[in-house]
Amino acid sequence: MGTMTCTVGPGTPVSAADERLADAGQILPDYARPMRQMRAVNATPRLVCADWQASTMEIRYLQPDGLVRSPAFSHGAVIPPGATTIYIGGQNGVDETGQVVASHDAAAQAVRAVDNVETVLRAAGATLSDVVAWTVLIAADADVAAAYGAIAPRLARAGAPPLVTAARVAGLAVPGALLEISAIAALTAD
Repeated sequence: MGTMTCTVGPGTPVSAADERLADAGQILPDYARPMRQMRAVNATPRLVCADWQASTMEIRYLQPDGLVRSPAFSHGAVIPPGATTIYIGGQNGVDETGQVVASHDAAAQAVRAVDNVETVLRAAGATLSDVVAWTVLIAADADVAAAYGAIAPRLARAGAPPLVTAARVAGLAVPGALLEISAIAALTAD
């Protein structure tokens, strides 16, 4: 993607890397700026950006300088306009009747929870590689290493990793459940 040129007011050039939006108070990278004029708060001059490719249908995973770089997770993601977003509610390690599988086995429950996420994704025309963000809630007494070890190979993919949030919790709503996994996926037009 090329460099973006932006101006504020009567033709004053502004660096695309250091452009500050007065109304938002934050710096946005070129791919996050819309190709339109933005009216800022308090009569600040309008921002005009050109050369943004509206047809770009690429999900951008962010690992910005100043934050730890990890092969296991990214810090943010930008979903392009026009993409289909799929939200998967919390999935436990339960079978199709709602019964917990392997009541004291975090690895087996993790595998089944990911199977359940995959079932929802398939119903939406997506796959595990389309997941942008994972949220994993793990019971305080569950074996995290066993659970992660059982599913990590299935979650690995080429390119930037997805966003991951994990938390230890005192308990989950489903009796006997040791973890709950939810996800957000996105499908872009080709």
